[in-house]
Amino acid sequence: MKILVLGAGRMGLGAAYDLAHNSEGVELVTVADVDEGRARAVAETLRDGRVRPVQVDVEDQSRVVELMRGHDAALSCVTYFHNLRLARAAVEARTHFCDLGGNNAVVDAELALDEEASAAGVNVVPDCGLAPGMVSVLAAHGAARFARLDEIHIRVGGLPQQPRPPLDYQIVFSVEGLINEYVERARVIRGGELVEVESLTEVESLDFPEPFGRMEAFQTSGGTSTLPETFAGRVKELDYKTIRYPGHCERFKLLVDLGLASSEAVEVGGTTVAPRRLLGELLNRHLPADEPDLVFIRLEFVGEPAGGGGARRLRYDIIDRFDPRTGLSAMQRTTAFPASLVAQMMARGETTRRGAVPQERCIPPEPFVAALAARGITIDESFPG
Repeated sequence: MKILVLGAGRMGLGAAYDLAHNSEGVELVTVADVDEGRARAVAETLRDGRVRPVQVDVEDQSRVVELMRGHDAALSCVTYFHNLRLARAAVEARTHFCDLGGNNAVVDAELALDEEASAAGVNVVPDCGLAPGMVSVLAAHGAARFARLDEIHIRVGGLPQQPRPPLDYQIVFSVEGLINEYVERARVIRGGELVEVESLTEVESLDFPEPFGRMEAFQTSGGTSTLPETFAGRVKELDYKTIRYPGHCERFKLLVDLGLASSEAVEVGGTTVAPRRLLGELLNRHLPADEPDLVFIRLEFVGEPAGGGGARRLRYDIIDRFDPRTGLSAMQRTTAFPASLVAQMMARGETTRRGAVPQERCIPPEPFVAALAARGITIDESFPG
């Protein structure tokens, strides 16, 4: 099995690590980046002869197609706005493709390639990180346990273990993706209808075991991905909220309300600049990064279990932490490892159908959850009152 990882950033390193150190049957891991030095740094960090660094510009379509043709599957760990072009290249190369997602419109355009991908005999599976990503397969896993399912609620957050002001947050993935989640509208199911709600709204409190205590969660875009369409007509309520330390939502919403997340350029002193670009630069400069982190994942299902007994609430909790043994962050583990698993399952022919399809409809949940557990990402299951 030969896997191509596009992008040698944090998530590219995490995916390459999983392929080289956690996975069986992997003959070659090609790590490709526009900066060859970054790709070489990943290979040198992993110290595995199967990891090969390559320089490639993902905007060079013919070069990307050529590179993909030598692999069973390709995983995009680059910024979301490249993913549609890469998905088209994968169909042309007849190579399975998945990515980390991050934008609903791009995902919709990728899924529109279904007929072409099916004809090519490959899978195109977008949104395969953490959320969107792993949680979609976990939602399918939990839903399968109910004869009648009424509600699915998903809560996810990546946080520093030691929060620092002003936002009690650190950079754990692309700032562009973070801002996108905070400004685009969120797709949810309310009263059985698919609707959109504003992000940075509907703040709620969540309690976690000590030493974590109370957190907040609020609406953000992208986390539900294709789940509203998948579960349309099957559930009355479905939503996704991002978990942060208390007070984060109010502080960031102030920045958005002041227009600092706008992409519309403004002129200041004879210089034209897009506020969103400036905000991204300032966040990168002033927020910490690469410090020990943790990831909270909580899914709750409400309905009548397959065994009967009336309506019940099932809760899945995962708390993952920075791994000092490997040097991988919790966000790398819970984002890149699941994407690596999807790439491997496509390459091995384990998906339930070919074409451009959401992962909750083509990734078998049981082996996926078992593979996560083998990597120390385990579900704590409970039935709260």
